[in-house]
Amino acid sequence: MVGAAGTQESEGDPDNTSLAAGLRSLASGHPWLSGTAVVIVVLVASLLIWGPQMDFPTTVSQTEQPAADGRTVVLDQTIREVTGDAIDDGFDWLTEEGDFLFDGVSDATAWLLVRIEDGLKWLPWVAVIAGLALLSFGVGRWKLMAFTTLALLYLGFMGLWSNAIDTIALIVVAVAVSLAIGLPLGVLGARNRLADNLMRPILDAMQTMPSFVYLLPGILFFGLGKPAGIFATVIYAVPPVIRLTNLGIRQVSPEVVEAALAFGSSPRQVLLKVQIPMALPTIMAGINQTTLMALAMVTIASMVAAGGLGDDVLRALQKNQSGNGVIAGLAIVFLAIIIDRITQSIAAENRERLTAG
Repeated sequence: MVGAAGTQESEGDPDNTSLAAGLRSLASGHPWLSGTAVVIVVLVASLLIWGPQMDFPTTVSQTEQPAADGRTVVLDQTIREVTGDAIDDGFDWLTEEGDFLFDGVSDATAWLLVRIEDGLKWLPWVAVIAGLALLSFGVGRWKLMAFTTLALLYLGFMGLWSNAIDTIALIVVAVAVSLAIGLPLGVLGARNRLADNLMRPILDAMQTMPSFVYLLPGILFFGLGKPAGIFATVIYAVPPVIRLTNLGIRQVSPEVVEAALAFGSSPRQVLLKVQIPMALPTIMAGINQTTLMALAMVTIASMVAAGGLGDDVLRALQKNQSGNGVIAGLAIVFLAIIIDRITQSIAAENRERLTAG
């Protein structure tokens, strides 16, 4: 009886029923309308309570300081100041407590850079150009060989050979450290979901942070010089190899992994003999991107006395010498193209070999 009465009431009041159904369909079909209404209510309430052009409440505390004329001045301490002071205190503590570690890393990095630079500069430039030309021919044939030869001759005849060697030494050390850090972390992220979830926001922050910011901790930990430039370069250049190593291993077919496990392979054997070889083209792409980003950051690191071709660009900017700036900039571009084409050609060969196999 009650159900029938309810049905009769609903049938007897068709206007209310159709209105409620219309509201429900409108809310489900246009969910943004309710959100827009909430925003309008918040806007009107804010204007009535605080008025237009309201400021954020950033003041944490206020202190009164005596002035010279006998009056007192009220000084505000903001959230930004408190946060900045806390970060400064953290860096100061880390610098003091880890002084022995930073000094050791700085000395080892400087020693390695000097040995690489001396070794490359000891070689006759003719032999270096011939060796790189032969490598270019091996991976890219005549076009890449011709470009590599002409680009290296450009570096020499423009008087940039020594600084180019310094830049190459910086890139070699920075990329080696980046790979030593990035490849294991990429493998860890591919095999452990928790590690991947923890690393992802950190890598996002590292890739979106302005590159000049990385120079600050480098100076604090290592002072001016090449080690500070290497530190900043590694932080800036390591995310691509981590991400693409992770992606390449994850893209390996699960059926292939299951087949390897079914044949008695251990997880370590599956990683080293199945997943990494099949993910090698993607990993090589990550190494290529890391190398190019290292070259870009090494140039910026000249601001902390890292040396190399970045010094020529920085000097040209300081003296407003457009010609010298263009010459040094082209040298960096040519060096980047050589590195990019050689690494891409090696990655393409590996991809073709893997496909053929």
